[in-house]
Amino acid sequence: MNRRIAIITDDPGWHGARLSEAFAARGCEALFVPLKSSHFDLACDPFAIKLPGFDAALPAAAFVRGVPGGSLEQVVFYLDVLHALTALGVPVYNDPCAIERSVDKGMTSFLLRRAGIPTPPTWITSDAEWAKAIAMRELATGHELVCKPLFGAQGVGLVRVQPGEALPPIENYHGIYYLQRYIDTGEGRWHDWRVFVIEGHAVAAMRRSGLTWISNIARGGRSRPTVLDKTLRSLAEAAVAATNMNYGGVDIIRDGAGQASVVEVNSIPAWKGLQSTCNVNVAELLVADFLRYFEAVHITEAAG
Repeated sequence: MNRRIAIITDDPGWHGARLSEAFAARGCEALFVPLKSSHFDLACDPFAIKLPGFDAALPAAAFVRGVPGGSLEQVVFYLDVLHALTALGVPVYNDPCAIERSVDKGMTSFLLRRAGIPTPPTWITSDAEWAKAIAMRELATGHELVCKPLFGAQGVGLVRVQPGEALPPIENYHGIYYLQRYIDTGEGRWHDWRVFVIEGHAVAAMRRSGLTWISNIARGGRSRPTVLDKTLRSLAEAAVAATNMNYGGVDIIRDGAGQASVVEVNSIPAWKGLQSTCNVNVAELLVADFLRYFEAVHITEAAG
C-alpha cells in the first residue's frame, strides 16, 4: 500500500518535524509540500496536478499543516489544490471545506451561533455606516468592541475599540468589518483557553495569559497547564462538531462572572505552546487519527 504522505506546508519548522517523526514511527514516508510550488497541469500531467516530490504518483493522503496567505486569488488557488486532491481520491485532513469554514471568521461565528454554542455578539458587514451605528450603540451602553480581519490568525490586525473611539477605516479590513463584543477577563489579568480536539474528543488544553488583552502565544502570551474541566471540554467538542472538522483548536474565554464563550475555532492550529503544558504527544495523536481517517476513506471507497 502507498504510504507516502504529503504534509502541506510552506514552513515545516517545529510542527513539521514532530509530524514527520510521528509518521516515520508508523512506517510512513512524509514529504513537505509547499502549496506555493504546486501547479495544475491540465494539458500533460496524468494527475492534472503537480506536487513537489510526487511526480510518479499522488500521495496516499495529505495532512494540511499550513495554507499560506496572500491575495484572494492566491488563497482560492491554494484551496483549489486541496479540493482537487480530494476530487482525485486523496484524503485531505482537515478537508478543504473545513478549512474554508474556519479561515472565514464570519462563517465560523454563524455556525457556532446556529448550533447554540455561546459566542460573543458579532456583526459582519461591508456597510461602513451600519457598522458605525452598531459601534455607537454598543459603546453607548458601555460595551467595547474588537475589530478583526475576516481572514487572519495569531492576533494580527486586532483593534480594541473603546468608548469615545471611532472604528478603524473599513479599508484596513479589505472592505469588511468583523466586529465582536469585547469580553473583559480582568484588566491586567488577560487570559483565555486553547482546547485541542481530535476525533471529536478534547485531548488537551492550556491557559494563555497575555501581556496585553491579546493572549496569542505569537503575540507574547504565555502558556500554562490547566484542568480540562467539563465546560471547556463540552464547548470545544461542540464547536469542532459544528464546524465539521477532523481536529481543531478552540479558543474559549470567560467573562468576569465566569460565563464561557467560544471565540474562534482553528482548523490548522499550532500546538507548540500546548505541548509544553500537557503530558500527551499531540503529534502522535494527530497522526494516529489521520491514519484511521485515511484507512476509513479507503475502506469506504473499496466497498463502493
